[in-house]
Amino acid sequence: MEKISKQALYQLKSDRAKALEEAETALNEARMEDHAAKMAQVEEFNSKIAAVEKTLAELERFRAPEPETAGVPHPEQEPAAKGYDAAVKSFAAAARAGFPVSKAAGDLMSEGVNDDGGYTVPSDIVTKIISLRESKESLLGEVRVETVTTKDGRRTIKKRGQHQGFATVAEAAKFGKTATPQFTVLSYTIEKRGGYLPVTNELLEDSDNNIVSIVQEWLADEARVTANKEILAVIQAKTAQDLKNLDGILTAWVHLGSTFRATSKLITNDDGLLWLGTLKDGNGRYLLTPNPADPHQLRLCVGPHTLPVKTYDNDTIPTANGKIPMILGDLREGVVYWDRRQFAVKVFDQAVIGDFNAAEQDLMLWRGSLRDDCTARDDEAFVNGYISVSSSGQQGGGTQTQEPQG
Repeated sequence: MEKISKQALYQLKSDRAKALEEAETALNEARMEDHAAKMAQVEEFNSKIAAVEKTLAELERFRAPEPETAGVPHPEQEPAAKGYDAAVKSFAAAARAGFPVSKAAGDLMSEGVNDDGGYTVPSDIVTKIISLRESKESLLGEVRVETVTTKDGRRTIKKRGQHQGFATVAEAAKFGKTATPQFTVLSYTIEKRGGYLPVTNELLEDSDNNIVSIVQEWLADEARVTANKEILAVIQAKTAQDLKNLDGILTAWVHLGSTFRATSKLITNDDGLLWLGTLKDGNGRYLLTPNPADPHQLRLCVGPHTLPVKTYDNDTIPTANGKIPMILGDLREGVVYWDRRQFAVKVFDQAVIGDFNAAEQDLMLWRGSLRDDCTARDDEAFVNGYISVSSSGQQGGGTQTQEPQG
C-alpha cells in the first residue's frame, strides 16, 4: 500500500466506489460469481480504509503540540501554504463541507448582502479562471474589457470620431472658441449569470488540486461562452446589413471611414471562411491569402484594399437563418465588456435539474455564477453584416483585385 496519507485514503475510497459499481453491474447481469468477488474486494477496501483512517487520526494526535509548546511549530509540521496554494486548500475544504457561506468581509457576493447564498471563489483562484478563459479563442480578444468593482456605474468617454484637435493660437492672443467637445456617457449594470455542473460524490475524495482544477476549467469555459453570447447580442442589436457579395463587403469597408479602417478587420465563421476561400479575381487567383509577414493571419484583397480576416468556429459565431456573419470594423471601439471578475459556487444534493436527479443518482449539482455586463461603446465603429447562404455560391459581383503585394 502507498505511504499513509490523506491522498492514499482518497484513492482507497475511489477504488472502493469503483468496485461497488462493478458489483452492481454484475448483479444486474446475473453474474453472481463476479458479484461475490467484487463484494469481497469491497470488504477488503473497507478494512484498509478503516485502518488508514485510524492511523491518520493517531498521527494527528501524536503531532499535536503539547500545551507548554503551543504556538511552536512541530519540526515535522508542513509550512503554512501561501497565495494560490492556500486558496486551493481553502476551496477544496469548502467543497467537501458543502460550500458554507462565510459572513466575513471580502467573502460577500455583493456589497453588504449575500443575496444568493453562494460561496465566493477566492481571488487567487479567480485569477487562474480568468487566465484559462483567455487561453482559448474568444470574442473577448476583440472587444474592450473593463474591470469593475461595483454593481453599477458610468464612464464618460470621447469617441474616436469626436476629437476636434486644438486650434492654432498666436502669441499673446486669446484662445478662440472651438467646437463643443462631444462626450458619451456609458452606463453598466452588473448582472448575475449562472448554470449547473453535475459531479459525483467521489470527487470530494480526490486531491485538493483535482477538485479545484475541475471547478476552474468549468467556470472558465462557461465564462468564455457567456461572454461570447453577450458580445454577439450587442453586435446583433445593430441593424443587420445584407452585403450580398464582395462588392457589398467593399462598400461597407469604405463606409467605415478612415477613422476606423486602419484598426478594423473582417470577422466571420467557418462558413464565411469557406465562402471567402472560393473567391477569385478575373485571372483565377484566390482573393483570400495568408499574410506573407504572418502566415497565420489571413487577408482579403478587395479592389485597392486589403482587409485583415479573423475567423471563429460556428459554435462561437453561428450562422443563423441562412445568414453567414460578416462583421466589419473595430470591435474594441464598438463594444465594451464589463468584467466584475467574481464567481460563486453553491451545492445542491437533493435537486432535480433536467435529466439529473442528485439524490437518485448519488450526484451533487454545483451551481456556478458570475457577474458581468456588455454594452455598445460606439456603434459607428462596426458593421453587422451578413451574406445569405443563397448567394454564398456567387463570387462577388465581378469585383476583381490586383495581385497581392508582399
